[in-house]
Amino acid sequence: MKMRFVALLAGAGFLAMAMASSAQPTRADAEKDPILKAMLQELDRSKSDLQLKGFEKPFFIEYRIEEVDAFETKAEFGATEGSSHAHQRIARVTVRVGDYKTDSSGQRGDGALQLAGLGDDPIAIRSALWQATDQAYKEALDAYAQKQAELKQVQTPPQADDFSKEKPVISLEPQKLLVLFDTDWPGRVAKASGLYRTDPTVKASEHDVQYSIASFSARVTTSRLVNSEGTIVRKSSSSYQESFAVGTQAVDGMRIDRSHATTGAALSDLDSAEAFDKHAVALIASLNDLRNAPVVEEEYHGPILLSADASTDVLRALLARGVAATRPRLGTEARTNGPFASSYHTKVLPEFINVVDDPLMKVWDGRNLIGAYAVDDQGVPAQSVKLVNAGRLENYLIGREPVRDFPNSNGHARAALMSAPRPTIGVLKITAENGLSDEDLNKKLLALGKDRDLKSVYYVQTMGGATTPRLLYRVSLDGKRELVRGAQLDDLDQRALRSSIEAAGKDLWVTNYLGEIPETVLAPALLLNDGTVKRANEKHEKLPFYPAPE
Repeated sequence: MKMRFVALLAGAGFLAMAMASSAQPTRADAEKDPILKAMLQELDRSKSDLQLKGFEKPFFIEYRIEEVDAFETKAEFGATEGSSHAHQRIARVTVRVGDYKTDSSGQRGDGALQLAGLGDDPIAIRSALWQATDQAYKEALDAYAQKQAELKQVQTPPQADDFSKEKPVISLEPQKLLVLFDTDWPGRVAKASGLYRTDPTVKASEHDVQYSIASFSARVTTSRLVNSEGTIVRKSSSSYQESFAVGTQAVDGMRIDRSHATTGAALSDLDSAEAFDKHAVALIASLNDLRNAPVVEEEYHGPILLSADASTDVLRALLARGVAATRPRLGTEARTNGPFASSYHTKVLPEFINVVDDPLMKVWDGRNLIGAYAVDDQGVPAQSVKLVNAGRLENYLIGREPVRDFPNSNGHARAALMSAPRPTIGVLKITAENGLSDEDLNKKLLALGKDRDLKSVYYVQTMGGATTPRLLYRVSLDGKRELVRGAQLDDLDQRALRSSIEAAGKDLWVTNYLGEIPETVLAPALLLNDGTVKRANEKHEKLPFYPAPE
């Protein structure tokens, strides 16, 4: 079937609006959006009237309505499993009592949720906000009382205010539309999922395939935010992903899985149908190579080269969470939580590595970066933050919940759907001074092996997680590569980042991660001078008792 699918996110009466003019937008411009107008009207009423007799009046109120329009289709074994289109609005209300120094946050009272209607009826929208506001205020009062009691029991006073004061912002981005053009997406993924038995180059091994899944998803999220300080934000983001996954078992029962996905902020970022099918066929063909590959038996200690593709996964897992500053537990002296809680101004990477998170970087080498944004989910303009300079941690990612030495937000509070914002990377870029070419990195890998009288070294082409290689090669000292399976990387942690990186590449690989919060990581290849490869401790499943249908 042919599909021409255009979703208008804000209802029949409201198309995507660009900035009212090149000048700074005003509240009057915002009120041309009927949803924002209703939000502002209810906010004004809450600011004026919301106070329970004998209790604190809120010092801060925030309304956020997220509108999501999403399409998804999935196929397996050459047949479409189904398609779905979901369109909804969800209101989230935050009420804070107390003051900026000590407020009701940290326990309960950090937000209340309510479904909001899809139309432009102001009373319907305001009613949803009213219900959520009432709930949020009651919970905030309870949380504030509990917090006051806890503060009396701790010896160490809080080292930072509970909430930062930020300059109000009015930002009105154009509203995006979900447009899928004339592509038959169900048919396209169905074809890809059946290539294992229709493509002549891989058909001979079709009976070894235990699953073959292809999917396509598209989503546009429009977020509207207003708060009692005067901030008004409308922002709109889109994400598109096409993925393929295939799996089998080796004769010893070991699971073998391969996958490929293209992810971007526009349909143009995805592979063409021909390129996507080519990737799928290559993955199917690789299953046979992996089935016949030897299993890693002995533990190895020595140099390991991570491709730039593999490095993005490793650095996201080991670095991204550590540089996001979250408030420590009440009564503790720590600056923040996580592996870099006490690493401020200390070495966390080699001197030749620099790290910046720049949400304002929208494109790299012609690719749209889905982690980019202009204003964060607390209404603070995004900033480019230099996190690591010459190997030393010089900054953290901060929202409006300060930590010691960082009293203000740097525009990195980001929220998953229906959740409170938290400090999160946007576009994390890792670079190396005097980075090496791939050829020089391979030469250096072999040279390190020779210096240590090793018989072989290892090269990781792609990962299936932070420590599990999907494609791992044992490389003899003459440069010959042998595919191996059943291994994991051990002792790959923050300490290894600091002390084991011998060199890095000059070219960056871009990976867009489509999770609850879209993120982008750009990273070079990394050469570890001392890594560990050992056999994975996995339980092997029994093979099927009888063959697949013909």
